[in-house]
Amino acid sequence: MKLAIMQPYFFPYIGYFQLVNAVDKFVFYDDVNFITRGWINRNKIQLNQKEHLITVPVANASQNRLINEIRIYKNPGKLRKTISHAYKKAPYYTSVMPVIDQILDCQTTQISELAAFSVTKTCEYLGIDTALEFSSKKYGSSQSLTKEDRLIEICKLNNAGTYINPVGGVELYEKAVFAKHGIHLQFLKTNPVQYRQFGEAFIPNLSIIDVMMFNDKAELQDLLNSFSLV
Repeated sequence: MKLAIMQPYFFPYIGYFQLVNAVDKFVFYDDVNFITRGWINRNKIQLNQKEHLITVPVANASQNRLINEIRIYKNPGKLRKTISHAYKKAPYYTSVMPVIDQILDCQTTQISELAAFSVTKTCEYLGIDTALEFSSKKYGSSQSLTKEDRLIEICKLNNAGTYINPVGGVELYEKAVFAKHGIHLQFLKTNPVQYRQFGEAFIPNLSIIDVMMFNDKAELQDLLNSFSLV
């Protein structure tokens, strides 16, 4: 089994979905510390051919609190108008906007659940059938372990022979440490991504919203497979 573990992000970038698609099971790491000014409750879209930040307001956000303890204090529904205005002339707006509507209508007060729901419903649209679960619901007993040891423990509990991490983890985790436990550690590196947007100058590293608005299902599949494992 191939496994990946990642914090739930709100409409994350294409590399996040490449990671989900590359494994048999993906664990939303919701019982670790919240990341302020990270991607758990916000992301970037394109508005008037410029990068624009969209944010779900949360209450008492702190890196001293767990992600699943952070509450949404204002309905994110108003983001609907911003996203609709930004992409109403995009080629796949009529197909993608209903997915976004369904996500923004999610009845939850937890940012962890909303962010995970944005991933789950987007996976359905992209045709990704990877098993998804929350660390807090299945692996709470391992919470006291150090970061690396906990990842290894979750792999063991799933009999996972391969653990895949985003390439940023190269500085954090050593393949030899995982290998001692019979686990093959790999890092996913996203290939350069480019597609036609509204303007001539490409705006990189935007939310999956932007990617879906400008690419059909076949093109999305090509982008999902545009990565290397190192």
